[in-house]
Amino acid sequence: MARYHNIPFPIMDLLMTFFRKVLSIVYPYGQITINEYQGEHMQRDELYTTSEAYLSSVCTSRARKLKAELGKGCDRPLVTIDDNEEVTDTFRGTKVWWYSRKRTSNTSVISFYPRNEERKYYCLTFHKRHRQLVEGEYLNHILQEGRAAILQNRQRKLFTNNPSSNWYNYRGSVWSHVKFEHPVTFDTLAMDPEKKAVILDDLATFCEGKEYYHRIGKAWKRGYLLYGPPGTGKSSMISAIANYLEYDVYDLELTAIKTNTELRKIFIETTGKSIIVIEDIDCSLDLTNKRKEKKKEKDDEEKEKLLPGQEEKDENSKLTLSGLLNFIDGLWSACGGERILIFTTNHPEKLDEALIRRGRMDMRIEMSYCTFEAFKVLAKNYLEVEQHELFSSIRTLLGIVNITPADVAEGLLRKKSRNNDVDACLKNLISEIEAKKEAGEVAAKEKDKLKAGSSAQNALALEDDKADGIKE
Repeated sequence: MARYHNIPFPIMDLLMTFFRKVLSIVYPYGQITINEYQGEHMQRDELYTTSEAYLSSVCTSRARKLKAELGKGCDRPLVTIDDNEEVTDTFRGTKVWWYSRKRTSNTSVISFYPRNEERKYYCLTFHKRHRQLVEGEYLNHILQEGRAAILQNRQRKLFTNNPSSNWYNYRGSVWSHVKFEHPVTFDTLAMDPEKKAVILDDLATFCEGKEYYHRIGKAWKRGYLLYGPPGTGKSSMISAIANYLEYDVYDLELTAIKTNTELRKIFIETTGKSIIVIEDIDCSLDLTNKRKEKKKEKDDEEKEKLLPGQEEKDENSKLTLSGLLNFIDGLWSACGGERILIFTTNHPEKLDEALIRRGRMDMRIEMSYCTFEAFKVLAKNYLEVEQHELFSSIRTLLGIVNITPADVAEGLLRKKSRNNDVDACLKNLISEIEAKKEAGEVAAKEKDKLKAGSSAQNALALEDDKADGIKE
């Protein structure tokens, strides 16, 4: 090697140029490398995943060595070509070669994390005269077919956000997920059929409205506010929507987010065809009533509403109402598309109007106490009956007693599990509703007594004040 050091650089450059030209004549093939991980935080590259799905669905029958991987929450393994394996593909009469490779570093590094020196990649080889076809139409073909294969075989997932302190570990992820397999559907959801029909129509219009949203200049998203007492089916409604649309669900825990910047990062890590859920929003942020008009101290006038307990933290560690509003319909909300945002609350009257106005929460859905129509759905689900002589008594009671669908379902489930007949189940339910009615009447009487006693005390105090005034 020492003799090459004596060759002047200009001459060496000419020799290398000549060598490359000769090599291009002898080896007239081009290559495209598709790495598994890209970007600053080592995110899995979409072209790699779509190529993997494409090769799995189209080319695995031609490979000699295969490998199978069972992803987290998946029902069946993904079979792809093994490392250092070659397969061929033909596109419009053009033959290309795919190679599965693994790049390994020889450096010795001591680390507490798994090794990241091994990087998988695909090498796509083609004749140079077909370069324009491969770089244009063929790669687009891979993307489209790969996405279709992923969509066909994908397992829907339920995500939850990780604390930001875990994001920057080895291949740290913003989200963790499990398999989403909630069985509820709109057919089994205890709700008035007319209200169901309105919601289903709205959902169908949304998921088919890509061109419409683009034409009117709006981000392809929709907001729903689910409100009502506990046990009225808000979480079940979310699951029914996810099953109807076949969307993933992102359960966003606001108390794990420290800043508006973290909230934006979490949002851009979500995908399309998804539902972003913030449950009990009135408990997650200090958003009760209207924005505070008066502050006790002058320095507080510029402060926005913060997460409970964050008032003493550093100024850069805040999640504000304005940050949440920008998350809903600001510039960042236009990233991606086909997303549904759902808030749930037990107390809608406590929320800031800026948060739930039209355009942010496009549709408000009241999850009410159990009606007779909702009861009929539950009776069909749990008892497999659609008509019964006791239904009239239950209809009358449900018209005057507030009882949640969860309480009704629990009563039917408990009695049915003991192999009791339908009559016994319905009679037991009637007894429970009547007991709830009596308890409500007793509570109302006690409340009236307290109110009457308070009024009497106020009247006596007023008489005493008048007497004192006369004496003076």
